Amino acid sequence: MSTSSSHDPALSAYLKDRRMKLDPADFGLVGTRRRTPGLRREEVAQRASISVTWYTWLEQGRGGAPSAEVLNRIAQALVLTDVEREHLFLLAFGRRAESGVPAPEGISPRLRRVLDAMERSPAYVKTLTWDLVAWNRAASAVFGYDALEPDQRNILRRIFCDPAVRRKQDDWNSVARFVVAAFRADAARAGAAENVKTLVSEMCERSPEFEALWREHDVRGYGEGTKRLHLPRVGPLDLEYSAFVVDGRPDLTMVIFNPITPTDSDVVRSLMDAMPAS
Repeated sequence: MSTSSSHDPALSAYLKDRRMKLDPADFGLVGTRRRTPGLRREEVAQRASISVTWYTWLEQGRGGAPSAEVLNRIAQALVLTDVEREHLFLLAFGRRAESGVPAPEGISPRLRRVLDAMERSPAYVKTLTWDLVAWNRAASAVFGYDALEPDQRNILRRIFCDPAVRRKQDDWNSVARFVVAAFRADAARAGAAENVKTLVSEMCERSPEFEALWREHDVRGYGEGTKRLHLPRVGPLDLEYSAFVVDGRPDLTMVIFNPITPTDSDVVRSLMDAMPAS
């Protein structure tokens, strides 16, 4: 067991949430009446080979964090994905504010040249709190970043608080759910940084939809996938994206969007041609 006496209540909340979202039928547990959804605490404890008392303490925020070995067994018992397991460990052993990731100081000239070299592929660099710190001309043409004031350059605020951005999403509900789950993973990487807490509080106050999704405790990596936008006077634009943590700067992630078809590439090119000369 960890010798630390401190315990983040987020760990206990996450354990309880994951336990209650498991289907007992998936584990052959049928034919018994249950007052609450999910597995019982004693069932998770048995699967993890730990005492029911110890697991109950963890969900109640008592006794400090478990050892890494115990946490691994709990992750297996809860059938966590790799991203969810990483999130669990970050909640239990995450960085404190004084040893967290560094504050962003912009990007290096070399990284700037990488962005600019992708002439028809929108790309940007974001922080762990999803503030935009750099982008290329294609990203500005597609997403309108050049027109944003500094306090508007946050992806969460744009998705949840800007009606124009919301209308452009092909399936806003799915986008919103993905954004919150991926942001939660980044927030855990940032540790207990005050700017994370401040941003979450702000978003919960400004958006009931964000608050509801935040309470679900879902977590996932940004990874890669596809995105469809509906742009005024242009129509649909299909992009595939990939995200990469910047080597040597774990606080920064580069996200690159590539047009899927030649028609999509033509749309990006027409949007860029319509921009004022830089």
